[in-house]
Order: sequence, then C-alpha cells, then structure tokens
Amino acid sequence: MASSKTTRGTAVDEADGGSGGGQSIEKSVEKSTAKTNAGNAQDLAGLEAGLDALDTVQIKRVSPVEVLVQKVLPPIVAVAVVLALWKVLVVAKVTDDYKLPDPGLVWDALRQLWLQGELFDIVWTSVSRGLFGFLIALVIATPLGLIVARVKFIRAALGPILSGLQSLPSVAWVPPAVIWLGLNDQMMYTVILLGAVPSIANGLVAGIDQVPPLFLRAGRTLGARGLVSARHILLPAALPGYVAGLKQGWAFSWRSLMAAEIIAKSPDLGLGLGQYLENQRNNSDMAGVLLGILMILVVGIAIELLIFAPIERRVLRNRGLLASAR
Repeated sequence: MASSKTTRGTAVDEADGGSGGGQSIEKSVEKSTAKTNAGNAQDLAGLEAGLDALDTVQIKRVSPVEVLVQKVLPPIVAVAVVLALWKVLVVAKVTDDYKLPDPGLVWDALRQLWLQGELFDIVWTSVSRGLFGFLIALVIATPLGLIVARVKFIRAALGPILSGLQSLPSVAWVPPAVIWLGLNDQMMYTVILLGAVPSIANGLVAGIDQVPPLFLRAGRTLGARGLVSARHILLPAALPGYVAGLKQGWAFSWRSLMAAEIIAKSPDLGLGLGQYLENQRNNSDMAGVLLGILMILVVGIAIELLIFAPIERRVLRNRGLLASAR
C-alpha cells in the first residue's frame, strides 16, 4: 500500500517537472524570437538609413575664405601670369612695337575712354542688343525645340536644318541681312536670331531626348498631356540640357552680334564694341584693337558668370549633382 502511494507521488512529481520544463522551453523560444525580431528591425532600420544617406545630398557651406581661394584667386593669378608674359615679350622686342604694344598703352586707351565718358555707352550699346536679341531667340527657340523633339515628322524635316544652321558661321548671315533689312537694329537682331535659335532649340531637344520614358507614362497616368505635360514634366526633366543650350545660345548671340557690328557700319547703329574694334583697326591703333578684344572677352565672361553660372549651379544642386553650396 505504501509502495503504491510512493509510485503515484513520483509520477505526479515527474508530470509537474515535465510541465515546468515545457514552459521554460517555450519562454526561451519566445525570448529568442523577440531578440531575432529586434535584431532584424535594427538591421532594416540601418539599411533604410543607409539608403536615405545615399539619396540625401550633404550640402556643405563654403566659407568666404574658401570661395576667395578656390574661385577668385585662380583667375587673378592667371591674368597676372598673362600680363607678365606680355610684358616680357614687349621688353624682349620679339616683334615691332606697333604690332605688340606695351600693356600700359592698352590701359591708357581704356583710361581715355573712361575720362571721355564713352566707355559705358560703347559697352551698353552692345550688351543691350545682345541681351534683347537673346531673349527674342529664347522665346522662339523654346517652343520650336519642344515641337521638334516631340513630333517625329517635324524632327525629320527640321532636325538636320537646325544642326546645319548651328554649324554655319554667324558672319555668313551679315551680308544677306544687310541686303534684306538695311543698316539698322533689325539687321542686328536678325543675325543674332539666326545664330542663337538653332543652339537653344538643339539644346532643348537633347535634354528632352534624355528624359526617361517612365516620367511621361507616369504623367499620362495622372492626366498630364499636351502643354501640361510639356510644362510640368518635359521642361523640368530636360532642364540641365536646356540650360546648356541657353549658355551656348548666348555665346552664339554674342559672337553673331560682334560679327555684325564689325562688318556693318552706320551712324544709325551707334558705336558698339565691334564697331569700336573696327575703327581702331582702320586707325592702325593696335592698343585700341587689343582693348576692344579684351572688352568683348570680359563682357562675354561676365554675362556667363553673373547670369548663367548661378542658374546652372541651382539646377545641378536641386538634382543632387552639386554637393557644396556656393
């Protein structure tokens, strides 16, 4: 009898011990699963943070000292080197003085224009023509580029013509423009348009060609078609190529205008940089000729740096292609 009770007690104890062991195993499994899930969550969060870091452009503010060293100092050093070499060539008498005048004579010519009050008028005559002609070219070339890029028949018909006009020297348009319109500002603007419109239109076409088709399909899904698609999808997506076309269009505008001012001469046209350069050539004043060349060069560079360079930096920065904020 006692043996039977002992056996039953042992069985109960074993059952209780087995139940406790099972609960312990379950708790261990739950803890392990929780740790695994927490580890996976941390890994996923780390992965997302890494992807966000790849997509995020770290904008670094450039101090004024760095801007001075990186942007201002190099051009000044380059100009100083050119002037030093120029002076060395003059002192070494590598050629006659009337062919290569001293830099001081060029400075005297500039100072004389300033004292006579003619410097600003000469520069403004050319700059106002160039900018106004460029704006007209922009208004014409933008819709033209959109049409050529999106309509296959028109692209097949006008695409080669635009490329040919872009490669044609601007000076070739001056004689027919004089015959067609006479010696007036309309002739000048016509030459500018014929030089700038093909460059701007081709730049926009190249930018649109690089727009991913997925953007257009997504726009059509959202109901963007026609002019709405061009305004909100094509132009923003093609902006880098468009800006490059604008820069090239300005270069062609300025070159075309200088060619027209050098060739066409009339009191009604006023005195611009090109005409000033031609007048100094007729007077055999090499210092004045070099001054005219330098002024044309400086104005072209200044317009590019003050207008187009900031636009280009902003476009690139908004697309994550420019890491530092200048």
